Amino acid sequence: MTFAELTAFCLYAFVTSITPGPNNAMLANSGVNFGFYRSLPHALGVSCGLCLMILGVGLGLEGVFARYPAVFSLIKVAGAGYLVYLAWRIASTGAPRAGGPRPTIPLGYWGAVLFQWLNPKTWLMAVGAITVYAPHNPQLGDMVFIAMTFTLINVPCVSAWAAGGSLLKASLAQEQRLRLFNRLMAGALLLSIYPVLIR
Repeated sequence: MTFAELTAFCLYAFVTSITPGPNNAMLANSGVNFGFYRSLPHALGVSCGLCLMILGVGLGLEGVFARYPAVFSLIKVAGAGYLVYLAWRIASTGAPRAGGPRPTIPLGYWGAVLFQWLNPKTWLMAVGAITVYAPHNPQLGDMVFIAMTFTLINVPCVSAWAAGGSLLKASLAQEQRLRLFNRLMAGALLLSIYPVLIR
């Protein structure tokens, strides 16, 4: 990559990582409900899952999708269905009651890694990174460089959403406010599905 190409790629990685989407909506919600530190494994799982996906796309999955576009469509539909389920789970989460059942645990590292393979936005980010910014005849080293650079930019971006949610935790301590926030985040998660499904 030339310096200009690297700059453009870093900007692409930053914009796609920091803008709202399923991962960031879920991380903000996790920050509110569980705090920043308990949400860190989720954030790291998002970035590592993205890294693995970029490598996978660069090493051949892109060719599979070009030859069998129905496979990509199937992944998008399955991912959208799972996101609807997650939105319902988020919307139905409230503050823990004294003496009541323990709150659900945050999405962990491996759950977040696996979730990336059902997240339509992550697929588009990975495919875009390879098709637009990889050299014409990429080598393994090129794929690793692209994946690692994207990951280094992605980690602070997604972590910022968890941190932002954590800062809201005290002001959302009341049951009614927390339920409203969770429902708004569930709605944002549902809205984040639409742009990727119509592409």
